[in-house]
Amino acid sequence: MRAIVLKGKRVSLCVLTKDDVRQAWVWWNDRRVRKYLTSPEEIFFYEEELEWYETLRKQKSREKVFSIIENSSGSLVGLIGLHKIDLYNGHAEIGYFVNPERWGKGYATEAVALANEYAFFWLHLRKLYARVFETNLPSIRVLEKNSFRLAGRLKRHQYVPGEGFVDVLLYEKFRE
Repeated sequence: MRAIVLKGKRVSLCVLTKDDVRQAWVWWNDRRVRKYLTSPEEIFFYEEELEWYETLRKQKSREKVFSIIENSSGSLVGLIGLHKIDLYNGHAEIGYFVNPERWGKGYATEAVALANEYAFFWLHLRKLYARVFETNLPSIRVLEKNSFRLAGRLKRHQYVPGEGFVDVLLYEKFRE
């Protein structure tokens, strides 16, 4: 049984469970996923992920991470989070990843829409922002489909294996 936070047409955002951490850990170490995340060279031990999970449980006011669950099968397809939540200034950073076997199916787009709803309606934030590498075109499309707008660019800021130093794009979305 899952604790559903928000339900969409194809996916729901659910409370992250310790059981979800094991599968997320596998994807987190997959080089296809890692390539476009901070510190792409890193490897993570399962025990580190359990420590991360415990930290999340203790810092709920600053970090909200949800399991992305496919409604039809009930299976975990990815994670999405609101990070560095600043209630005083009303903003947070959004980040997400999806199982590479489920890429291109619209799961991330719908999950971001649900996370927007949670951030703006339930947390009453006024702004969300995201960092994305210029070469991560699918993630850029996810953000733009959710009305995020390009706000800035850090030139040749991040090393991406096989691509060299790429620009980091800063996207933002304000509550309407």
